[in-house]
This record gives sequence, C-alpha cells and structure tokens, in this order.
Amino acid sequence: MNLRVERIESLKSGLVAAGCFTVAFAIVTIINHGLLAKRFVNLTALQINSDLRLLVSSAIALSTGFLFGVAYRYIIRSDRNPHLQQGAIFAFGLTRGLAQFDVGWQDPTTLWSAAILGVENIWLFAMTALTLDWTIRRKWIKPLE
Repeated sequence: MNLRVERIESLKSGLVAAGCFTVAFAIVTIINHGLLAKRFVNLTALQINSDLRLLVSSAIALSTGFLFGVAYRYIIRSDRNPHLQQGAIFAFGLTRGLAQFDVGWQDPTTLWSAAILGVENIWLFAMTALTLDWTIRRKWIKPLE
C-alpha cells in the first residue's frame, strides 16, 4: 500500500478505537458512579461530581482510544502474534492505570478506587483491541503490512 492509503487505514483504526474506547468508558463510568460509589464508602472517589469532570474525562478517553487504535495497528501488523497483542493491551492499560494510581496512592481512601481504575483500564484496552481485531478480520480495516 502507498503512504496515503496507510494513513487512511490508520485514521480508520483510530476512529474505530476512539468510538469503542469511549463507549466502554461510558459503561464503566455508569457502573462506577451508579453502583460502586454508592454502595461502598471506600469507592466514593469513583463518583463524577461535575459536568466538567465528565466532559474532560470523556475527551481524554476519546483521544486515548484514538491513539491506541493507531498504535495497535502498527504493533500487530500482519502477523497474528498474541504476545504483541497482549503486550500492547497491558502496556497501554498499565500506563494509564498507573498514572491514575500515582495520583491516588497518597490518600488511603482513594487507594481502592485507583486499583479498580487500573483494572478497568486494562479491560478498556482489551475491549478496544478485540473490536479492532474484529474489524480487521472483516476487512473493514487493512492491517499494516
């Protein structure tokens, strides 16, 4: 493929990943805010108290998903090595999760919330990777060769 076509495929991959990651993020946010934070006192840090925080968190999720989608396409290429796929998921998930943990570890009341967010981040990237793999198998997105 020529460079222009590769860029279009990367853009498609990024857009699919951004959409998937944002939808998964919305599901997790609803569960956190509506279920976990209301039932468990130690998880009150999971609540979203303002529209601005929700908007900023959603924008971060959208951009994170886009960047993951572009990078994931380059990481997996045409070979179907499961170690590359899993490594990409854990690298992105742990990076995002540990950054959130770094913010919350100083306050013992937010420690459990930070741990849950870390696990959720790996799940978010895994769902996004599964969606990208599915779109590549259906030939909606061409793998990098």
